[in-house]
Order: sequence, then C-alpha cells, then structure tokens
Amino acid sequence: MENISLNQTGDTEGMLLCFPHLQGSCPRTLRLSVIRVAMYVFMLTTILMTVCGNLLVIISISHFKQLYSPTNFIILSLAVVDCSLGCLVMPFSMIRSVDGCWYLGKHFCKVHSSLDMMLCSTSIMHLCLVSVDRYWAICQPLQYRTKVTTVRVTVYIVIIWLISFVFSFGIVLTDVNSMGLEMLTNPCAGSCILVSNKEWGIIASLVTFFIPGTIMICLYVKIFHVARKHARFMNDRLATVTCHELKNQGSEQRERRAAKTLAIVMGAFLLCWLPFFITTVIDPYINFLTPADIFDALVWFGYFNSTCNPVIYAFFYPHFQKAFKIIIAKAIGLKTTSNILLSS
Repeated sequence: MENISLNQTGDTEGMLLCFPHLQGSCPRTLRLSVIRVAMYVFMLTTILMTVCGNLLVIISISHFKQLYSPTNFIILSLAVVDCSLGCLVMPFSMIRSVDGCWYLGKHFCKVHSSLDMMLCSTSIMHLCLVSVDRYWAICQPLQYRTKVTTVRVTVYIVIIWLISFVFSFGIVLTDVNSMGLEMLTNPCAGSCILVSNKEWGIIASLVTFFIPGTIMICLYVKIFHVARKHARFMNDRLATVTCHELKNQGSEQRERRAAKTLAIVMGAFLLCWLPFFITTVIDPYINFLTPADIFDALVWFGYFNSTCNPVIYAFFYPHFQKAFKIIIAKAIGLKTTSNILLSS
C-alpha cells in the first residue's frame, strides 16, 4: 500500500531525469552507488524471503491433510495474499524506491497501486479473521466446531477478497482519494504516487487498518484472559487428572500455544503497519511535508509484515515447523516421508 509524499521539487536543471527525451520528466533520485546496491540487496532479500516463505506455507497446507482445518485455510489464503504481494507488487516498488522513477506507464501505475492497496488490505483483514477464529476456539470451544466450519470460513475469505478488491480498485481508478489535490498532484513523466486527501486518508486507514486492528486487540485481550483462567484451573487439578483429562489438557495447551503464536503475528503486524497508517492520516494535515524517502521506508516496513508471517510460523508453530523440514528435505534430495504425524 503506497502513499508517497508530495514533497518534491520542480527544478530539474542539472539533474538526471527519468525520461531524458521527454519534456516534463521527473528527476531521478540521486544516490551513491553503494547506497543503491545496499537498497537493492535488502529489497531483493526481502522479496525472496516473502515469496519463498509464503510458498512453504502454501505447499505445507496443500500437501499435508493433517493441516486441513478452518484456521489453516485462513492462513493458506493469507499466505497466497502475501506471496502475491511479493511477486506482483514489491519488485516494481523496489525499482521505484531506488530510482524514484516509474518506467512502466500511467495505466500499469494504476493497476500496481490498486493491487498494492488491495493485497495489503486483504492481508490485514485475514489477520483479523484469524483472531476471530481463535476467539471462538479458545473462548467458545463448545460452539466452535458448529460455528466455524470450512464452508463458512471459505465464504468469509471470499467476502474479504471481494471487499478489498472493490474498495481498492474503486478508490484508485476513480481518483476519489485525490479530489481537491489537483494542484499538488500534477504528475511529471515517471511519477507513480498514490496520495489521499484528509477525508480519504482517514476513511482508508480506518477501513483497512484501525478498525481491523482494534478488533484484533480486543479479541486477543479476551483470549489471553480466558487462557490464564484455564491455566490456573489446570494447575489446581494437576495432581488429580485422569488419562482422559490429560488428553484434553494437551489439546487445550495446543490451543493456547496457537493463540499466543497468532498474537505474535498480530504484534508484528501492528509494529510494521502502525507507523505508515499514522503518517498517512497526519500527512495531509501538515501539507504533505513528510519526505518521500521516509514515506517509502514506511511502505517497505509495512511490506516486511508479509515476510514475517511464515518466519513466525516456522519458529513458533510446531505443525508448520515439521512440515517445512519435510518439504525442504525433499527439495534438497534427502529421503523423508510425508506420513510423519505433524500433530505429535
């Protein structure tokens, strides 16, 4: 989701231009070669980690039937979103970030900006849906199996994709977000920026971040409160449990561990995206004074959330950890079996 500052200069004399043969070309961003190389290395590494990590999640859930569950179908869809962001958005954003130029034309700029907003919004809404799923599993366990089914989860996922598509493409293609900013958004050749006026800066941020984020925080606070009560209750009964109760206790422990893992995912999401959305809301009220490089850095910090999710699963979620090991072992030619019990 991009929103680059308008704090640019119109003086191109003595500067390298994005399109030297065109009148009214944007100036290229001048950087030392070592800085350009460092930026490309960092961004390419982030893109590769995002794509490969989320592909591991996609392959794991698709390949191992033991991972088929409503929760994991949400995570599967989330991984598809994050992988798509790494393939379809981040490479083009990388070139624009380093050179300060958009070389692919006005129409593809619209498509890129729409996909950027759509995929980032969809990723955030998926994390919100995961928190709802965990709330039902931990706080309403008796109703969970009847209320949260694969069919219902699939419907919710489709709704999220549709809402994000209509909202994002609708905003970008109609330019409703830049109404009243015509004097500021007079683009030069090689520019591809997405700016929001005061109204739409608030509306878009509320819909795509602050409302889902608030829901997630409230639900996880409730989840941890219930999890602590369960933990105290089980400690009191530890000396008198039966074998059947031990089995139920292990199940509850796995549920709490999954909830904590997904809370870490939420924390990473807040850390990565909160600075960007705060700046998006504030920037129109300070006449877009935020430097372009600062805004660009915040965008990439937000992208980094899509890199973090599979890393968190690998280190904190035992089922995925075992599945990743099997897939990587097969990829490098080691003999293994996919019949290993992932739930052990």
